Amino acid sequence: MGLNLTELGATLAARPGVTAEVAFGELTLHVALDGLPDLLRFLKTDPAIRMTTLVDITAVDHPDRPDRFDVVYHLLSMYSNGRIRVKTQVSETGMVPSLISVYPAANWFEREVFDLFGILFSGHPDLRRILTDYGFRGHPLRKDFPTTGYTEVRYDEVQKRVVYEPVKLVQEYRQFDFMSPWEGAHYILPGDEKKA
Repeated sequence: MGLNLTELGATLAARPGVTAEVAFGELTLHVALDGLPDLLRFLKTDPAIRMTTLVDITAVDHPDRPDRFDVVYHLLSMYSNGRIRVKTQVSETGMVPSLISVYPAANWFEREVFDLFGILFSGHPDLRRILTDYGFRGHPLRKDFPTTGYTEVRYDEVQKRVVYEPVKLVQEYRQFDFMSPWEGAHYILPGDEKKA
C-alpha cells in the first residue's frame, strides 16, 4: 500500500468511533455500528486507499458478551494488494446496516451471515436463508446450537417423498488426543511393532 499499516491505522483511527490495531502484519479496524456504512464507503472511495473489493463478511459468536456478535468485513484493494479487516459488534437483537449500496457483493454474504448466525441486516432487500432449508430451526454457527442439530432431511425411497427426522448419530463421538507421534506418544502406533 502507499501508506504503511501503522500510519494508515492512525489516520483512520482519527475518525469518530474507529480504533485501529496492527497485528501479524494485518490492519484491523474496530468501528461502532452506526459508523460502519460511512467508514466502508470512505475505504472504498478514498483515492489513497481504494478498498474496492469486499472479499467476505462473517461473524464471531461471543455468547457471554452483551454485544454477542462481532461482524467482520474483509476488504481488498486490487490497486495496491492491500487488505483491511473491519469489525463491529452487535447484540443478538440488534441490526447491522446493510452495505449492499456500497458493495453489491454484500447481498449474498449478508444472507449467509443471517442464515448461519441469525444476525439481521437492516435495509437488505431479500434477507432470507441461503444455505439451510426454509424449515430449518436455529442458526448452526452459533455456539449454543446443538452439535447434532435438530432435524435432518432426506428422500425416502419407500415413501417417495422428502422426510424430516430427528438427527441420529450413527456412532458415538470418539476421543482423539491429536498428539503427533513425534511429540512423545506413549502408545504403539500401527506399524511400529515391526521396527527392529
